[in-house]
Amino acid sequence: MCAMETPLEKALATLVCTFHKYSGKEGDKMTLSKGELKELVKNELGLGEVSEGGIEQLMKSLDRNSDQEIDFKEYSVFLSTLCMAYNDFFRGQSK
Repeated sequence: MCAMETPLEKALATLVCTFHKYSGKEGDKMTLSKGELKELVKNELGLGEVSEGGIEQLMKSLDRNSDQEIDFKEYSVFLSTLCMAYNDFFRGQSK
């Protein structure tokens, strides 16, 4: 018998697959370039067009090792930060 994936397992798989959907289109297949990050944010977060200044700031805040690319660990920090913001938003909505 095959066990069904739990919702959390599906969510984790989606996070990993989304990273790899965009990584490697430009250069290293294990990192996101600034252009790849911009495309991911625009398409996957539903923010519409993202300004160059906004992407520059995001890139600067995520790129801890200053290699001009976002590796999976840096991407994971970004996702954790988003999760905390979503949690704070929805916690505020229930009051």
